[in-house]
Amino acid sequence: MIKSNGGIIGPDNVTTGGSFGRASGVFKLGEVTDLIKQSKWPTAGPGGFQVANSCRFNSASSDALTKTLGSGGNRKTFTISLWTKPSSISQQQMFISADSNQFGFDNTGIIFFYENNGGTEKPYVRWSPQYRDTGAWYHVCLAIDTTQGTASNRMKLYVNGSQVTDTISATYPDQNQDLNWNTNVAHAIGRYSGSGGHYDGYMSEIMLINGSALAPTSFGEFNSQTGIWIPKDVSGLTPGTNGFYLDFKDSANLGNDAFGGTDWAEVNLTSLDQSTDTCTTNFATINSLDNYYAGGTFAEGNLQVTSRNTGYSYNNSTFGLATGKWYWEVKWSAQNTGSTNQVLIGIAKRISPTTTTWLGSQLYTYGYEGSSGHVKNNNGNASGSVATTYSVGDIISVAMDLDNNKIHFAKNGTYTNSSNPATNSGGVTITAPDSTSEDSGFYFPAFGDGNNNLVETGQFNFGSPVYAISSGNTDGNGFGNFEYTVPTGYFSLNTKNLAVVLA
Repeated sequence: MIKSNGGIIGPDNVTTGGSFGRASGVFKLGEVTDLIKQSKWPTAGPGGFQVANSCRFNSASSDALTKTLGSGGNRKTFTISLWTKPSSISQQQMFISADSNQFGFDNTGIIFFYENNGGTEKPYVRWSPQYRDTGAWYHVCLAIDTTQGTASNRMKLYVNGSQVTDTISATYPDQNQDLNWNTNVAHAIGRYSGSGGHYDGYMSEIMLINGSALAPTSFGEFNSQTGIWIPKDVSGLTPGTNGFYLDFKDSANLGNDAFGGTDWAEVNLTSLDQSTDTCTTNFATINSLDNYYAGGTFAEGNLQVTSRNTGYSYNNSTFGLATGKWYWEVKWSAQNTGSTNQVLIGIAKRISPTTTTWLGSQLYTYGYEGSSGHVKNNNGNASGSVATTYSVGDIISVAMDLDNNKIHFAKNGTYTNSSNPATNSGGVTITAPDSTSEDSGFYFPAFGDGNNNLVETGQFNFGSPVYAISSGNTDGNGFGNFEYTVPTGYFSLNTKNLAVVLA
């Protein structure tokens, strides 16, 4: 997290290997806020090419896209390009696979390409950087040309516009070797071509260009002012035989080939898996890396979290906030075990220090409890809390006002204690988000439970929900898809809105 001049910024996505690659070094303290205020942060404002949609892949439901390509493709020379925001680094997961070919992350965050060629692992390249930021978008470009005389030139990997040259192991293709891509065998996106290796997270702008080994500048560019790698319009590229472009703009046909080729078949994917969380508008999710004590189980692009069975704690979001007015919704979707309704939805400035710390049991944490209906803080009822209980299936709106140090909760659209966040009426008073030795100086959306042997599931809607919405409300900047009206002056948690609030 980065805090500068009382500002706000999302996850640790400003290093070279993070959400928006930079050609040199790490952003200095204060530089990010300055860029945002100057409207130069790459996801801010209307300028530049904007990616509208991504596809959310959930390994627990075996989501994938599949297709058997036609014959006649170039198997020696081709390029794969995609943007990806992983939700997990705990298992091997595929970007794209083809028969015995695999291209994706291993279980440490390393990118690899593998082909089992008649019992011989060739090619098999594992590049050494580890990409472990589950709140970050990465651009991955793989250019293959087996006609090259130099072995290392036959397979080039680029991440965020820069070539990755360090490898852990590298067995490159033979010269003029035909790979098992671009021919009439089973191909898959988000899993092995057969089964397994399912992807957890988001992918957008997935392309195969057949017959050309392209540089990443065909798909993106470095911002001239910031040096940050950003996407550009790729609609003018020539796909070649079997080439394709998945832009995920059609929620009823996520496998649509925008180049006009045969569509890919959706496997367990529905319209709800179309997301507006993209490489140009990065939304908050729940932070699967902050899970040591909480022990939560994550799904649906880290928008669904299930609390642990033994012990209790809470999970925080990827975005921490210090100023501004922010809105999100949480659906209590299931009580998996137990009968005590001690689900807690709220905010925290502190990472949970134990497996027996619940949201609202300590200072700098506030938890709206289902059973009592009170907002808890420091093991008591917070100032301004009035009891309104809630149950499984209810949607809780959270309006956090860090300009006036208040938080408002609504049950199914009706605010508790008749508060009105738009007019600063009522609400629960919270401690100002100033950094001390005991807290981070940022408030994070949070979810948990408060009892042993109690398992609860919450689904977060930061603007791109995983559950069906019947209304379709946006914030004042036109972002988000919410069940209930976003209060005037409040915004959804994404990088474009961060830029507006800090301007």
